[in-house]
Amino acid sequence: MICALGAAVCFGTASVLQAVASRAAAAPGSDAGVDPALLLRALRQWRYLAGLALDGCGFVLQIIALRSLPIYAVGAALAASLAVTAVVAARLLKVRLSAVEWTAVGVVCAGLGMLALSSGGEGHGTGPAALAWWMLGISLGILLIGTAGGRLPERPRALVLGLGAGCGFGVVEVTVRLIDDVSPSALLTNPAVYALLLGGGSAFLLLTSALQRGSVTTATAGMVLGETIGPALVGVFWLGDRTREGLVWLAVAGFVVAVAGALALARFGEAPADTSEPAEPTVPQSP
Repeated sequence: MICALGAAVCFGTASVLQAVASRAAAAPGSDAGVDPALLLRALRQWRYLAGLALDGCGFVLQIIALRSLPIYAVGAALAASLAVTAVVAARLLKVRLSAVEWTAVGVVCAGLGMLALSSGGEGHGTGPAALAWWMLGISLGILLIGTAGGRLPERPRALVLGLGAGCGFGVVEVTVRLIDDVSPSALLTNPAVYALLLGGGSAFLLLTSALQRGSVTTATAGMVLGETIGPALVGVFWLGDRTREGLVWLAVAGFVVAVAGALALARFGEAPADTSEPAEPTVPQSP
């Protein structure tokens, strides 16, 4: 669980940096579709690069966590990165948290504590033989749906992009468990590897677009739902994830509490409206 929480800290801090960079990289007047060039422009921002470095650290910690904990516990911990984002935004960006939002941070922590007490070890099931191929198909579908969804009106667009990004991150969570043999020949022939790369890449592209366009609060809420519920069900029904004896109720309650608290903090997926330096006052010239 320590690795899962470390990943949440990395991802939560990265979100603040990437949200600011994504807004700064937006092309003037751009408002349609998922824009791959937006990602290239964002890569020129030092905040986005710093965020990617933190994402890399978080991904390593996430892999370690997924190899020792059930997916439902890791997924809830990653959703809790919004609590980290809220606290970082309050400290670094002087964003004011209301009493309700501080309560939501506490709720997330309580839910994670319940999960830590109730979760068992990583399941050892492999699921159906076709599961890796299903994950690859889902990854392709996420990219196509995200591309089409990016042209929807603002409200449904934000939800579709957020859900797409969350499902892409969910594919990563599942496929990490499907890769056992890391020899070059096995990696090249394992569809789970391509699903991981495509799902993760699609998720980053959709999330970057969501951070720049539309209601990012709605998009972030969709992302939390996409990256927690589906992967948790796959882990329980196909990969053998279990709880400690007699503590199923506590695990379910902890999962619901942690995700609900994260959803209450969804607005912290959004960058501040204006992160630029204040302009110099204009001095009127004498006639």
